Amino acid sequence: MTGSTSEGCGISAPSNSATLTRRRGYRRVVAFALAALAGLLMAIAPAIAADTGLKGTVKDPGSGAGIAGVVISAEGDGFAESATTGADGKWAIALPGEGTYTVSLDTTSLPSGLGLADPERGTTSIDAYSGQIKTILFPLGDGSAPAPDSEAASKWSQIPQLTIDGIIFGIVIALAAVGLSLVFGTTKLTNFAHGELIALGALLTFFFSSIVGLPLVIAIIIAVLASAFIGGWVQNRVLWKQLRMRGTGLIAALVVSIGLGFFLRYFFLFVFGGQTRQFDQFAGQAGIEIGPVLITPKDLIASFVGIILIGLTTYWLLRTKAGKATRAVADNPALASASGIEVEKVISTVWVLGAGLAAFSGVMIGLQSGVSWYMGFQVLLLVFAGTVLGGLGTAFGAIIGSLIVGVLIQLSTLIIPTELKYVGALVVLILILLIRPEGILGRRERIG
Repeated sequence: MTGSTSEGCGISAPSNSATLTRRRGYRRVVAFALAALAGLLMAIAPAIAADTGLKGTVKDPGSGAGIAGVVISAEGDGFAESATTGADGKWAIALPGEGTYTVSLDTTSLPSGLGLADPERGTTSIDAYSGQIKTILFPLGDGSAPAPDSEAASKWSQIPQLTIDGIIFGIVIALAAVGLSLVFGTTKLTNFAHGELIALGALLTFFFSSIVGLPLVIAIIIAVLASAFIGGWVQNRVLWKQLRMRGTGLIAALVVSIGLGFFLRYFFLFVFGGQTRQFDQFAGQAGIEIGPVLITPKDLIASFVGIILIGLTTYWLLRTKAGKATRAVADNPALASASGIEVEKVISTVWVLGAGLAAFSGVMIGLQSGVSWYMGFQVLLLVFAGTVLGGLGTAFGAIIGSLIVGVLIQLSTLIIPTELKYVGALVVLILILLIRPEGILGRRERIG
């Protein structure tokens, strides 16, 4: 017994010393990462002016090329201004400040044979906010009002296009939902700050591409890696691991995630301003006709990369040792730990993977609709919807659920106004969960 004890003591001291050294090293890395992120974000702020205004692009519905010489006007309380589109079809109007403005397109300035696709949308009323640049679009057509029968036929002919748009949007949701589901599966944390990981990826990409001037592809790679490290490894190491070690309850952790989401959201607002910005590179691309659908090259490439990332994640979960360990931890953490799996190492890996996937999801959203401080929170509910519909804690269910949500959102515009499309998808979600509460791939739990 004595020999055993002395041997244990002899090992204990170096082990404690090594542990302290590792902790100091971790702290230095974390401090450096946080300082670098803060410095980077604060450096962005002076480079971005907080303007208020309107902008848009008028395009030929056939070729997708910009149309020059089209007059757009904006009127408000004591304000009236007009702009003419340039050779690329783009226009912009600076506004004096917040307020309600009426924006209209002068149809007499359009080329012969062209008119508004919907004559009732030639004039629109918008609410402008300080520091925000709103994008206004006027879809064009042949200028003739369709007969009721042809209008209905045209409406249903949009199904292929809307289905493809829904699949693309479903891929965006799935990328974020997989990470959210993996984190929930391994830690049982419902992370309401996950949307800010989506925004972080898009905002860092905007910084590296539009301000630093790097090629967009390089900017995306750097932004995704930085988001995975800072939003995944550092966040887990600094916050969530410490809370787990202190035995913080799940409800308290959920509240912490809500508070963290609020803090990060308004920190992004402070640094980047309130306006929505577009990537300078690959903006205003003409669509490629593939059968009955039209898709831009950037959406096609981004979706292809997204599918590859989802496929690699699936392969990692099913075929690799680390992936199998992740599934074991999600199924039973105590049993996984008893069988020799390093649970904390698995959780750290899941956080890095989830943050990286969410960051690329944000990049895809930014390519489609612009970059803003609020973009992550705008899609967070849909990410939760895809996760819950597929089954909480299962990555494969999150993928299927997200694709269903994406397609339902787009197809619902055939029946309900576009402004209500998210509501329609969520109503369908509620109906499905009433029939199968555990989700599509979730497991039934016995209560009592």
